[in-house]
Amino acid sequence: MQRVCFLLKVRADRLEEYRERHAAVWPDMLAALSEAGWGNYSLFCREDGLLVGYLETEDFVAAQAAMERTEVNARWQREMAPFFEGIDGGPDEAMVPLTEVFHLA
Repeated sequence: MQRVCFLLKVRADRLEEYRERHAAVWPDMLAALSEAGWGNYSLFCREDGLLVGYLETEDFVAAQAAMERTEVNARWQREMAPFFEGIDGGPDEAMVPLTEVFHLA
């Protein structure tokens, strides 16, 4: 199982709306994530907008590719893109995994 962590930056002026959107993620988006192999997926956000994402998957590249093939993900990425600073394209394209340096099993 791969543990994947990534960072993004939510615009400070959109942070509250970003939180609201994630309090009501579309059911078809949740289903697509699960079907694509995204498990134990969490997002954490600091007050300045620093977003930390974490997920577990058998194969992150395959899980991303599976989401890219879904219509719901295309809609979600279009709607979420304006919330982020410093990205070109969709947020899913900006998710660069951090290098794990320690894990307590």
